[in-house]
Amino acid sequence: MTLNRRTFLGAAAAAASLSAPMVRAMGKPRVVVVGGGAGGATAARYIAKDSKGAIDVTLIEPTRKYYTCFFSNLYLGGFKNIEDIGHTYGGLAAGGVNVVHDWAVGVDRDAKTVSLAGGATLPYDKLILSPGIDFVEGAVEGWDLSAQNAMPHAYKAGSQSELLKAQLMAMPEGGVFAMVAPPNPFRCPPGPYERVSMVAHFLKQNNPTAKIIVADPKPKFSKMALFQEGWANHYEGMVDWIGDDFGGGNVSVDPNAMTVTIDGEETKVDVCNVIPAMKAGRIAELAGVTDGNWAPVNAADMSTKADGDVYVLGDASAQGDMPKSGFSANSQAKVCANAVRGALTGSKVFPAKFSNTCWSLIAPDDGVKVGATYEATADKIAKVDGFISQTGETADVRKTTYMESEGWYSGITADMLG
Repeated sequence: MTLNRRTFLGAAAAAASLSAPMVRAMGKPRVVVVGGGAGGATAARYIAKDSKGAIDVTLIEPTRKYYTCFFSNLYLGGFKNIEDIGHTYGGLAAGGVNVVHDWAVGVDRDAKTVSLAGGATLPYDKLILSPGIDFVEGAVEGWDLSAQNAMPHAYKAGSQSELLKAQLMAMPEGGVFAMVAPPNPFRCPPGPYERVSMVAHFLKQNNPTAKIIVADPKPKFSKMALFQEGWANHYEGMVDWIGDDFGGGNVSVDPNAMTVTIDGEETKVDVCNVIPAMKAGRIAELAGVTDGNWAPVNAADMSTKADGDVYVLGDASAQGDMPKSGFSANSQAKVCANAVRGALTGSKVFPAKFSNTCWSLIAPDDGVKVGATYEATADKIAKVDGFISQTGETADVRKTTYMESEGWYSGITADMLG
């Protein structure tokens, strides 16, 4: 096996007795970050940048190209190409982050090491986990990961997004698109409903007699009034949302027959987007820092309740009032990076402050948003104040909101990846 360029001969000799090579950087504190999304990439970049090389930072990410879940719905709607939401890690590497494309498959918190699928073992002084989501097994009757090609979730962007788009394009005239929405909490609360909007936009342009059915286990959802206003204005008669009061939580699917059964009534569908209940990415569970679903963390620095040297960011964390969004993960990562750098180098640590905005596109130039600011308390990340778009806003306001989201996307991807 070829050792990492930061490996020193002394460490190699010390690791000779281990079953897999131990990759070390001598003389510097070591931070290992697992997951190269909005949380992990941001944390890795800021620790490397702000420590000016005083901390050895390694990012573990299996994919060589990161596709953002945020804006992936706009790809489905035809507003973006898949290349528009794909990003590489060259900027992070140029900024001093050691980027390793591999799977993290284990954490030994006593030895303070991370095991990789390729056989290497990475030591750490501080470990940051930002693995995103996995799905709760059996959350939707009749569906598991083996059915994700027949009924895609597309809640991890990339090939699943491309698959769902291809299925949309292949729908017969007047066909039926069904979505099984997830229960709370889940990644990006407005996400499924922005997706409905974008699917409706695509179908209105290409298959105007098609229908959309949404089976939802919740009685209400984020920006509900705004989305329902938008559906009535732009896609009248196309979207049938079935909430919990009408059996939206009593759902099963048959991927072979392409049927969805809602409260005992079976419907033949042409495309079915199943978005199951979610939990923290698997590596957080393997590290032993979850409560079974999510990883409880301390609000001041995102360290886990189970281990002060292990931090969990973004979707995988149970932190309080912040939604599971890319903006939230990026905000949490900066707080975490400042705290980790302070702990390892003695630099100044600032009080934790957080913010979030979630934009959603309903139709061309019809954007809406919701957001808030937050502070760290002893118990959780607590909401301080917030804002939300209003129904009945002018076309100019909605266009300005959409343009804000475009600017934010350019800004956050540069902030994450350099």
